[in-house]
Amino acid sequence: MKKPFPKLKTDREAERFVDTADLSQYDFSNFKRTSFEFEPKSKSVTMRLPESLLAAVRARAEKQGMPYQKLIRIAIENLVADKVSKSASIKSVDRVKGRVS
Repeated sequence: MKKPFPKLKTDREAERFVDTADLSQYDFSNFKRTSFEFEPKSKSVTMRLPESLLAAVRARAEKQGMPYQKLIRIAIENLVADKVSKSASIKSVDRVKGRVS
């Protein structure tokens, strides 16, 4: 049987634990995925959406256990990251083929 994961109260405590513990001995089954937002939100955006779309976004966000604004922000971030990644791939292929974009 695996050990329960200890409660760590500070970053320093967590770093020490990870540096010294054999993590294969611990039960991570109750862990939940989380993300950290490091960049401050300095601008706001107002948009008009069909009521049905906003209701669907709110329902999806509730199902995922997050505020609906955060879900919208994550969707935009993923779209931009996907566009950047595809754009970078296209540029690198063009460079290989001797084309300049």
